[in-house]
Amino acid sequence: MSAVTTTGPANAVQVENVSLTYRTTFERVPTLKTALVRFGRGERAVREVQAVQNVSFDVPHGNAIGIIGANGAGKSTLMRMIAGILPPTEGRIQVNGRVSTLLSLGVGFNAALSGRENVVLGGLASGLTRKEIQERYEEIADFAEIGEFIDMPMRTYSSGMFQRLAFSVAVHMEPDILLVDEALSAGDAKFKQKAAAKMKELVTNARTMFLVSHALSSVRDLCNDALWLHKGQLMMRGNPNEVIAAYNKFLKVGEDAFSLEDL
Repeated sequence: MSAVTTTGPANAVQVENVSLTYRTTFERVPTLKTALVRFGRGERAVREVQAVQNVSFDVPHGNAIGIIGANGAGKSTLMRMIAGILPPTEGRIQVNGRVSTLLSLGVGFNAALSGRENVVLGGLASGLTRKEIQERYEEIADFAEIGEFIDMPMRTYSSGMFQRLAFSVAVHMEPDILLVDEALSAGDAKFKQKAAAKMKELVTNARTMFLVSHALSSVRDLCNDALWLHKGQLMMRGNPNEVIAAYNKFLKVGEDAFSLEDL
């Protein structure tokens, strides 16, 4: 069942018993016996990967929620389901408001087009009119700080310039819900500070933000709520300091020795 976008006053996002299972194939290495029988041909096998398993939570409007966990925990998959990019295998996601995504910097940008043209494309994709895009264009360009490169093809941009423009477009679309996946992991310190201040401004203005990050300090600084995922399962939800402390303890003692009851 796919994500449902509607309007409503209660929660920005409601996730109900959501699971996502990937089916993937891989080549089995044949044994000598089977290789002789099958003339050395490998065998294609199907494997199911449970990326997210029966996850439920609500996020009220105005919350800034951090999502933490090891690589492969299902964080980015969950964000893509909330964004409507991936349909869940089971369960239901309800999103109330306009979503702007920074799930992978510059996804959807056309490198052959100029920065200016990509600003227009990003705005139109977010549901803005050309007049609305024109009204905030200067603000987007000023925030990105890429100067005359705004009129050059994006294939000529450095990674930092690409990042600054992508971030600027996303946060100036006036989203009700901003989804950020490791967008602050690259770039110089000055831009990181500027980006963090802009996200705080969005949350202050009653916007809702999801932040996926391995930088736990960013979750502490920017979020008032946190989720911890492990192997697709929701381990803990609560105050960022408490969730981060539990996660750090888990990393220190290992999965077999850890119990939430020990907290």
